[in-house]
Amino acid sequence: MAKAKSKVREITITESKGTFSIFKKSKTKKDYDFSGILALRQILSNEKARILDVIKREKPNSIYELAKKLGRGFKSVNDDIKLLERFGFIELTAEKTKNRVRHRPEIVVDMITIHLKI
Repeated sequence: MAKAKSKVREITITESKGTFSIFKKSKTKKDYDFSGILALRQILSNEKARILDVIKREKPNSIYELAKKLGRGFKSVNDDIKLLERFGFIELTAEKTKNRVRHRPEIVVDMITIHLKI
């Protein structure tokens, strides 16, 4: 049986005139410029790691369900999800249920590589 190919996100941090800038390149060849090292700290927080872990292990059907599993408020989890989506770590899949559309979070990477250029 062939081993599944890893889905990797690369983040490059470069030093420019005494400050750090973050660039992320995806497989789609789009470049994203994120402001400073603060963005990296935000994405690597313990809460984001918990979110990724719960999505991977428990596969919640909505952001609301994810917030309940984490014991956190919907708004704070939704804000974290939007940041993870912006960095390309997760995708939200829209599903219609009755009269509502819910967004199911799915992890789209299984490895993060960080390069630091000084």
